[in-house]
Amino acid sequence: MKASIPNYRQAPRKVRLITDLVKGKPANVAQALLTRLIKRGALPVKKLLDSAVANAGIPANELVVKDATVDKGVVIKRWMPRAMGRAFPIHKHTSKISIVLAKKEEAKKKVKAEVK
Repeated sequence: MKASIPNYRQAPRKVRLITDLVKGKPANVAQALLTRLIKRGALPVKKLLDSAVANAGIPANELVVKDATVDKGVVIKRWMPRAMGRAFPIHKHTSKISIVLAKKEEAKKKVKAEVK
């Protein structure tokens, strides 16, 4: 019950703000939260969550967002012309986003085992 985006063209630190909101929440609550969130990365993360739910083949109200990670992707390098023939680098960062879902019962059992 996984889904991932290999190269999403937005900086990882901005996307992590979004994925941190949905970690540990039920999938249907996370979908509603991402629908209302006013951030550029919210729509791709919601589509990714919908894809993970579809991959699971189980209704969204029976799933929990077990893990949502954002890693650094490929850095696209460009050059900006400057005065006197110089050039300054521009780094365009990308993100690797992945979401893992689990059934609610499995998630509760793991939490209880970690507490003991």
